[in-house]
Amino acid sequence: MAPFSSESNHFSDLFQKQKRKSLLLRQESIAARKQRIKAFGKFLLTRRERVGEAVHADLKKPLAEVDLSEVYPVMAEIRNVLSNIDDWAQPELIDAPLTYLGTRSEIIYEPKGVCLIIAPWNFPFNLCLGPMISCLAAGNTAILKPSEATPYTATLISELIKEFFEEDLVAVVEGGVEATTELLKLPFDHIFFTGSTGVGKIVMKAAAENLSSVTLELGGKSPTLVDSSANLEDAATRIAFGKFLNKGQTCIAPDYVLINKDVEKEFISLLIEKINKLFGDKGKIDEHAPTYSRLVNQKNFKRVEGLIKDAIDKGAKSEFDGPTIEEQNYMHPVILSQVSMNSRIMEEEIFGPVLPIITFTNEDEAIDIINSKPKPLALYVFSNQKSFQNKVLRETSSGSACINDCVLQFTHPNLPFGGVNSSGIGKSHGKYGFIAFSNEKSVVKQRSGISSTYFLHPPYTARVKRIIDLMVKWF
Repeated sequence: MAPFSSESNHFSDLFQKQKRKSLLLRQESIAARKQRIKAFGKFLLTRRERVGEAVHADLKKPLAEVDLSEVYPVMAEIRNVLSNIDDWAQPELIDAPLTYLGTRSEIIYEPKGVCLIIAPWNFPFNLCLGPMISCLAAGNTAILKPSEATPYTATLISELIKEFFEEDLVAVVEGGVEATTELLKLPFDHIFFTGSTGVGKIVMKAAAENLSSVTLELGGKSPTLVDSSANLEDAATRIAFGKFLNKGQTCIAPDYVLINKDVEKEFISLLIEKINKLFGDKGKIDEHAPTYSRLVNQKNFKRVEGLIKDAIDKGAKSEFDGPTIEEQNYMHPVILSQVSMNSRIMEEEIFGPVLPIITFTNEDEAIDIINSKPKPLALYVFSNQKSFQNKVLRETSSGSACINDCVLQFTHPNLPFGGVNSSGIGKSHGKYGFIAFSNEKSVVKQRSGISSTYFLHPPYTARVKRIIDLMVKWF
């Protein structure tokens, strides 16, 4: 740990600087917060081209997809804050029972203080700056830690933040695991982490040392159910988009499909057609297809390649595949059928362009498969039977769910986003992001002089005991 002593001192100094600033921010008006966030939104819009170039350099995302999946969610978060923060920040009056007669109760949303935001590499711009907007809306300071796996975007974020903010308000720390480890030693008031379940456990352990509150946006194997009543062509289009967007490197991408065996073959045929149409060049996917991005690095490439090999070795059949180019991190979309439940691909989050297809003969069989795995971040149901939709929603647990579409729930401005248990802790986006970065302070205001509580004070005479007895039985 010695080589990082100077870095540790720098982080500590930065933390203390933000700590002092956070105390000043407690006196700042909501109007001042709005003005800052509005100005930052205008600032970002003039730098869209730089964002597109950086993300494309890291992931080969087409510029339209960068706008759609990286820039738009941040701008939508800004607009949502500007439209609603006045209401979110108002003290919330709370009704009180008769035993609190004469009091006034409310919840005040106060800033937590100094916050750490650790962002992932799959949507490196969106998932770094989106939480930052919620953090600033709640009146906090922020230290951002972008992913070192997307270095061009990390550098861009650092440049943009330095151009717009003073470092006592928002600062960026670049670096790898060592830098993150040093940051996690500091007593942050809140830590917002997006990434894998395994790393999320490490973050939570570190946060526990300082009793820092956490929001963990993790992942998991998001199941997608398709029954025989579904519009198969529509389902194939939406699943193809949700799965192969960003090369499958999306925490809420359909991880595997559970489909009624009677419609499996028709669905696979339609799915192949839709994948080629959405991501191919003139109906064909190869390394020149302009709308098909890349795996982030060779480490992920080899990991996904290993999942495919293991599945095939254990009996899976490839229904759709193509050439790979390792030096370009290019992998053709892959569809697997007859996949063994004991294969690694059915145990690990795939995070790549591979879609296993599992058949079921009855509803309970499909639900049992879902419930045999850790609770996922998302669950998708393609069905025109409300009874089936409701059965799945009632008998399974997931962070979010979507009926007859994929990934749509992430962008809904008025819904909380987050996981449950191994797929995450806490919620984000809109009002829920504001609350995540706020302390919900309970306040009771008692009037001076005689009040209802006077009749409960010692000594516990017969009259006081009768009053307490009435309270226990009736109030």
